[in-house]
Amino acid sequence: MRTVLPVNLGDLLHCRTVESERVKFKRSWDPKTTGPQVLRTICAFANDHHNLNGGYVIIGVEERDGRANLPPVGMTPDAAEAAEKWIRGNAKRIDPDYQPVLCREWFEDRLILVAWAPASVVRPHRAPGRKGEKRYWVRIGSETVDAEHGGVLPALIQQTARVPWDDRPAVGARIEDMRAGQVREYLRDVGSGLLDDPGVETIYRRMLLTAKVNDHEVPRNAGLLFFSENPATWFRGAKIEVVQFAADRAGDVQEERVFAGGLLGQYRNCMTYLQNLSVNHLQKTEQGRRTWVSYPVQAIQETLVNALYHRSYDVPHPDPTKVYVFPDRVEIVSYPGPVPGIGREHFEPGVAFTGAPARNRRIGEFLKELGHAEMRMSGIAKIYRAMKANGSPPPQFHFDEQRTYFRVTLPAHPEYAALSALRDAAHLRALGDDDEAFRRIESAWRGNQASGVLAVELIRTCAKAGETARAEEVFQTFKAQAPPTAVAHAANALAEVLVTTGDPERARQVLRQDDTPPSGRDAIDAAIVARRAGDSRLAHRYFERAGEAANADPRALLEFAQTKLRLAVEAQQTGHRDSNRRYLAEARALLEEVLLLDASEARHAWAWRELARTLHWLRAPRPEVEKAYQKAIDLLPSEERFRQELERLR
Repeated sequence: MRTVLPVNLGDLLHCRTVESERVKFKRSWDPKTTGPQVLRTICAFANDHHNLNGGYVIIGVEERDGRANLPPVGMTPDAAEAAEKWIRGNAKRIDPDYQPVLCREWFEDRLILVAWAPASVVRPHRAPGRKGEKRYWVRIGSETVDAEHGGVLPALIQQTARVPWDDRPAVGARIEDMRAGQVREYLRDVGSGLLDDPGVETIYRRMLLTAKVNDHEVPRNAGLLFFSENPATWFRGAKIEVVQFAADRAGDVQEERVFAGGLLGQYRNCMTYLQNLSVNHLQKTEQGRRTWVSYPVQAIQETLVNALYHRSYDVPHPDPTKVYVFPDRVEIVSYPGPVPGIGREHFEPGVAFTGAPARNRRIGEFLKELGHAEMRMSGIAKIYRAMKANGSPPPQFHFDEQRTYFRVTLPAHPEYAALSALRDAAHLRALGDDDEAFRRIESAWRGNQASGVLAVELIRTCAKAGETARAEEVFQTFKAQAPPTAVAHAANALAEVLVTTGDPERARQVLRQDDTPPSGRDAIDAAIVARRAGDSRLAHRYFERAGEAANADPRALLEFAQTKLRLAVEAQQTGHRDSNRRYLAEARALLEEVLLLDASEARHAWAWRELARTLHWLRAPRPEVEKAYQKAIDLLPSEERFRQELERLR
């Protein structure tokens, strides 16, 4: 027995691709009690108050907490046949006439009866109530209620006065305009048993892809949108335009792409393109590994699929779905705005959605069955979670008062936005546009004043422009907003600028006023700047704080040794002989360590020279001192100081 269900039965029972409010479970069949309840629920699904494309009544499965309690209780073949006959006969009591699609299915070796009640094109319907009078029934949450008593009858009548666009027949198209191969691929993806049916037109009818017009079948709009080669032939807005903007002042377009074809293909191809634009970053810190991406893929997926699901493809809205990729954000725009009943407050984080009719029930059905669309409005929460988990700023949702458009902005990860600005500035400098490069960095920093890399770059850029006061202003602003552990790098940059511009005293003040002393690489940089500012003791303290970071760095070890040599000279001048000998011994150990590490010939040459001086001050045998000098000369013969010092020694 071939199935007539367009969805996978297991997914349906577990409510994975169909909302639980669209599925009603009945443990057993009794024509006196279960029968009338099933009839009212079928009527409610046919009325489809929320435009979700009806629902399913499943008999032979017990419900527990709104979910299927599996394995199924099951039905005997006789009970299933009796239930099917009763439902078919009594469905004629629904006004106007409506017949659900009935299908006997096996699941885990148990027989169950599924009554599929798609949304009706002649709604609203009435069905007998408990006293026999006919009432309009709707689904409110997981309950079937009288529309009049539930206060939704006027809205139901107003809403059902017209068939949703995606369920209407496309009178200007032919069945041949749909591609059978795409339909079968879809059925394969969702795991539907309809795939086994050899008749293409039978599959179309059972999937409700066609409608009868003047005694012949034509595609419905949803069928053309998903399964035709170029739906934009009939619906001008049925495509996605992606525009990537450059970072220059004019905001010139860097690249444009158009994704056409069936809606599912558009979505998948566009997502592949956007994923290739996203940057993955792995950073090793003292606390462990830290990863982030420029834009979380999950957030982009949810935003794009919502744009395709909830937009209008009708003639008054011919604009395509648009994706704008800027250096610091991605904007996805669809037309028009949200349906009435959805306000700005529904897009705030953590706000529960009370429900409003969907614009495209069939589009949503197809996307949900493929696992791309979320249950009603839950995708908004998913976008917030994805952005937060990545360390990105929260998404922004905007639409105008007239609801002519809906725009979602996904800000780039702060560090990606900073790196993007640095890359753009480097490109602009290579083109000779230093002023525009400066503006790019400054603009990016104004948008993210807690960014250390932007603060450092802006400090250095200001210094090159001779604006030392501006560099200090940037540092103070950054220091007030950034966490204390992030300030050290900017302090080093500012101190280096001050040393370069001839203000070592101010540089020393900047290095000393850091409330949280640096560590690791920042401590090494601070020590080197402190040396150049003439503060050997501060440099020594920072080298010691660097710890393991300095032990594997030949440059750091060499400069640490040079710092100790300077302190040894100062100790000698003040008569502190013990300190002098200690610093010299420590410097010798550091220099010997440098010579064991992989480093350039020039660095090794300077290490031999400093070792020669250290040995001389430690009163080592002259041959040892001369040998060290000769090693330095051999490695760097162009350095005259080495020869001069050796000659003076002799």
